[in-house]
Amino acid sequence: MIRTQVQLTEEQARALRNLASARQVSVAELIRQSVDTLIRSSGTIDAGERRRRAIAATGRFHSGASDISAKHDEYLAEAFQE
Repeated sequence: MIRTQVQLTEEQARALRNLASARQVSVAELIRQSVDTLIRSSGTIDAGERRRRAIAATGRFHSGASDISAKHDEYLAEAFQE
């Protein structure tokens, strides 16, 4: 692990200590978990994970239309007009 130093407001530090205590983890662990969550939510997902997610979503949604591959542009334009 790499040691780093962060300055927090008194309110942030107090809230982190309380949350860490309630979850029975250290403040450092809580910060690491928060950083992991931020990284995951920032859209920096590697290509392999994006591909896995796309494949997992394939076929999960049904529109009821049988011509989507041929008329996808029309359907998209219609959706943006609504």
